[in-house]
Amino acid sequence: MTEMIESMDSLTTEQQELAAELVAKAREEGVELTGPNGLLSGLTKQVLETALETELAEHIGYDKHDPAGRNGGNSRNGTRTKTVTTDIGPVEIEVPRDRDGSFDPQIVRKRQRRLQGVNEMVLSLTARGLTTGEVSAHFAETYGAQISKDTVSSITDTVVEEMTEWCNRPLDRVYPVIFVDAIMVKIRDGQVTNQPVYVAIGVTVDGERDILGLWVGDGSEGAKFWMAIFAELKNRGVEDCCILVCDGLKGMAESVVNVWPLCTVQTCVIHLVRNTFRYASKADRDAIAKDIRPVYTAPTGSAAAARFDEFTAKWGVKYPAIITLWRNSWQEFIPFLDYDAEIRKVICSTNAIESLNSRYRRATRARGHFPNQQAALKCLYLVTRSLDPTGRGRARWAMRWKAPLNAFATTFEGRIVPSNTN
Repeated sequence: MTEMIESMDSLTTEQQELAAELVAKAREEGVELTGPNGLLSGLTKQVLETALETELAEHIGYDKHDPAGRNGGNSRNGTRTKTVTTDIGPVEIEVPRDRDGSFDPQIVRKRQRRLQGVNEMVLSLTARGLTTGEVSAHFAETYGAQISKDTVSSITDTVVEEMTEWCNRPLDRVYPVIFVDAIMVKIRDGQVTNQPVYVAIGVTVDGERDILGLWVGDGSEGAKFWMAIFAELKNRGVEDCCILVCDGLKGMAESVVNVWPLCTVQTCVIHLVRNTFRYASKADRDAIAKDIRPVYTAPTGSAAAARFDEFTAKWGVKYPAIITLWRNSWQEFIPFLDYDAEIRKVICSTNAIESLNSRYRRATRARGHFPNQQAALKCLYLVTRSLDPTGRGRARWAMRWKAPLNAFATTFEGRIVPSNTN
């Protein structure tokens, strides 16, 4: 919608006046703007046919009805009717032909039945979680165009090669922060089972969030599979990661240091606090939230330990599971306290990847389950390529990055070097 508004703003006064004149004339004559016989369909037909005539004129070397073309070898040979599906519905056009059949139009190619905008629309609808049947029904109801489920599937298959290239692309040498998480997706493998799809987001030295890849595993989320992913990322060029933020998965620290020895594993503080409330009754949650806050906002590790001792003395008897939770996560929690406030803001939660996962879940939930792993990855990749189409989200994140970048460059001296070609 924003792009449409911007394109309208860029129209000249003459173009706007012409559009207004056409609309007014259509209303006078009782012609609909959209639909099979609407104004837009007529204009689209005229534009396409004019473009095709221009292409043919360039191909044979003379304009229509030009005497220069007489006895000049190749010449026009009438037209043939063809219906193409466009953004506004099916449009019937007359495609010009030449005598020797050498004319190969580029605007509407031979055997092409859909304009490129239709393909992009199918990919966009699929990225929003619509099934092939729902996309087909949408075109039939909205545009009166018949696009079969097999056609929708073949259109989405066109991104498989693009997805493969994206999943194997070279990456930056170093990432100050990498966020990792997994979501469960239903995939039919003999029978429908929940399978984890692993997701990693890296924050570049220039402050841009980069989705590093998508991987499908078996069973439940595991640190062993993550180690294989980290090894793959290293093979794709990631030599170093300063901080890796996760949700506290057991064994993650060992998996990371085997690939990046200098990397610090940080448990998501927000996840830790949320998990705390799972063991507390609703009546005590406000009090617990107030008492646990001094622990994760402490200026140092020793101060946090002292505040946690006070928390344990007050709540340990009533909620021993909360105390055990924090003690088991302590080694992955305390690195957070050694950093500057700007770094803390970046790594205190995995909200960056949680937001992405919510988009993924929205798409997969609408689909129910997938016939195979590739179908699941294809759906998630379409969601990925549809994110932040205007680039404003990326620009906003990068604009806020300067203060954290200074903190990272100071804390990890020699490892962080701002460069667009890093």
